[in-house]
Amino acid sequence: MREDEAFDLDPRAVAASFHAAAARYDEVAVLQREVGTRLLERLDLIKLTPQTVLDIGCGTGQVTRGLMERYRKARVLGLDLAPGMLLRARKRAPWLRTLHVVCADAASLPLASGSCDLLFSNFTLQWCRDLGRVFAEARRVLRPGGLFLFSTLGPDTLRELREAWAHADGYNHVNAFTDMHDVGDALLRARFADPVMDVERFTLTYADVYTLMRELKVLGAHNVSRGRAPGLTGRRRLQAMAAAYERQRRDGVLPATYEVVYGHAWTPTQELATSHGDGVATFPLARLRRR
Repeated sequence: MREDEAFDLDPRAVAASFHAAAARYDEVAVLQREVGTRLLERLDLIKLTPQTVLDIGCGTGQVTRGLMERYRKARVLGLDLAPGMLLRARKRAPWLRTLHVVCADAASLPLASGSCDLLFSNFTLQWCRDLGRVFAEARRVLRPGGLFLFSTLGPDTLRELREAWAHADGYNHVNAFTDMHDVGDALLRARFADPVMDVERFTLTYADVYTLMRELKVLGAHNVSRGRAPGLTGRRRLQAMAAAYERQRRDGVLPATYEVVYGHAWTPTQELATSHGDGVATFPLARLRRR
């Protein structure tokens, strides 16, 4: 198996993992809530009055509820791969409002082109196997002047766990995460305008590595890549990994790094030129007409 194939994600496994995690997800989703709150706060700096808002990867709907409270006149849609997450999201909708939910893949949105004004996504893109397709779909469903605001995870995420497992065996135990600059390049290829990217690092601490691994399992965020070890991990390899992680212990606790990547971009109000890769570019006829 090639290295790039080893980190390929199975959408069915991702959906099954988060569906199973729905009942207990909120118990351990501390970082997800914090980053979601910070992402919502970024909307304070943006002048936008959306009619239709889509929350991609809405999970149990905690951040979706924040969107509904912020945009009380907007139609808010929650989209997720996991049916169990959507059931909990609907129960969390504020007041007597109904949260419209859609069970679908972010790479194949069942929405009409130009039907949304704001796309919001907190900690979901890292679970998408083809970021280019996801961004192309986001670009398609947004109206001109629409906003795509998101958070995802960068390559330093869980680096301590990745390094510890590297001492135990040759399998992939931690998902791969895309670099911030590559995410920005993917936005440009999808013909988004004015992409802005920045990064923030969080360090969570644990008494032992087993607590960290249990928390990841409860979140549904354990490894679902094709290169993961087949079957159960033997006790000897698990002990070797734990011993390697112990070398990271500081002040009596074990650190777990999360590299959080924030990004936003707009759909242009006028269609941009389309390059054909052969030195030829085409423009919409309307842009060539005299005003």
